[in-house]
Amino acid sequence: MARKPFRAAPKVDPEALAAFQASIRRRYSDEQILDELRASAERLRRSPTMKEFAADPEAGVHPQTVIEHFGTWNAAKRAAGLMPRRHATRQELIEQLQRLGTELGRIPTAQDIRERRGTMPSASLYWHTFGSLTTALREAGFDVAVGEERLERAIEQGCALARGIGRLPRFGDWQAARRADDSMLTEWQVYRLFDAKRGSWATFLYLVRERLVDEGTAVAGDGSIG
Repeated sequence: MARKPFRAAPKVDPEALAAFQASIRRRYSDEQILDELRASAERLRRSPTMKEFAADPEAGVHPQTVIEHFGTWNAAKRAAGLMPRRHATRQELIEQLQRLGTELGRIPTAQDIRERRGTMPSASLYWHTFGSLTTALREAGFDVAVGEERLERAIEQGCALARGIGRLPRFGDWQAARRADDSMLTEWQVYRLFDAKRGSWATFLYLVRERLVDEGTAVAGDGSIG
């Protein structure tokens, strides 16, 4: 069988290539691309990754086209007003809180943040970056009461423990977890957040359950979680 003649790789004219690339970029304006990103975030209810955007059947632009226009995926998302999911700087997180506070005319809550999925970083990102949402709010210039900070911390710890054991924590569960992790509030510190009255622990578990549900975790009537 005769071999096909060897063909040398074609040479690329840099100027011709640049002109071709520019003509491709002109198919979409920057604003059209940003609108596509925002629309995808609305559909997904979160800031899309490149993979999610590529899999979005209603997105009319390829991720590589986005990068051709803006240099990087995260630069495009910032231009669209969407927060990068994993690479937001500490200052960007603070500025997002400040903008939200200006919009609301009050101190933002975790619920306010959750209601803006796709245009705001997650409450959990604030917790992991600053140690608590309250600390982030204080760095952003908001005056947050100490009691509110402790309650928020207790709820965050309650949610983490519930996910770890697969149910809303009982008093004994909290005691055992506190022995293993002394960064947790003690069960009595949590109890006293509600004036140590009868039903205090149930009130606390109610708040934990509401937070879990808000974050998309199913909680059954017996307290078990999915």
